[in-house]
Parts: sequence; structure tokens; C-alpha cells
Amino acid sequence: QVQLVESGGGLVQAGGSLRLSCAASGRSFSTYTMGWFRQAPGKERDFVAAISWSGGRTYYADSMKGRFTISRDNAKNTVYLQMNSLKPEDTAIYYCAAGLFLENTIVTVTTTSSYFYWGQGTQVTVSS
Repeated sequence: QVQLVESGGGLVQAGGSLRLSCAASGRSFSTYTMGWFRQAPGKERDFVAAISWSGGRTYYADSMKGRFTISRDNAKNTVYLQMNSLKPEDTAIYYCAAGLFLENTIVTVTTTSSYFYWGQGTQVTVSS
């Protein structure tokens, strides 16, 4: 069982930055692939980024490449999402998720149903 709590969301102007954190409690955090997803009002939950258990592999949605950076600190049971050059269209609730995968394929890490555990989300609002 893993419990996930996101923090770091807020209101920021376009072009600004935020760093989201996801603190995990429970066993074996370092064995989980961790992902960030987001959901805007009236839209589906979309993949943002993911990171392998060791941190050696990272994955990003195309629109986030070069702007967002995912990282993890297994000693602190925490995964981060650094978001730079934010745009109004980045406004959404951001969720972190944990999953155990036999293999980190692109389909696996980008699909919401692949993940076992989810946090409650943190709101990010980007004003124009």
C-alpha cells in the first residue's frame, strides 16, 4: 500500500515556474515507477511525465518536453515535477501516481489505468 500526497500547486503568471512535490508513505517506494498526470475541467486525465524506479529513465508528453522536469529522491520518498515557462493551458489539477511494471514501455507509463495508487491532486492555475 502506498499513500501519495501532492503539494506545491498554486497561482502563477504565464512564463513563471512551480515545483510540485509528491510525498509517498508506505513500503517499497523505490520500486515504483512514478508518474504525473493532469486533468483540466471537462477534460480527461492526461499524461505529463514519468520516471523509473531508479530515476534512470524519464518520459514526457511532447508538449512538456523542455519545460517540465521530473525527478525523484528515493531517500526522501518523494517525486518532483519542476515546471518552467508555464502557459495558461497548463492550468489543471496535477496528480501523482505510482505503479509497478514488469517493463516500462511507453504505453504502460503513459496510461492512467497502469497505475495502482493516486494522490488527491494539487491545483495549478496559470494566469495570462
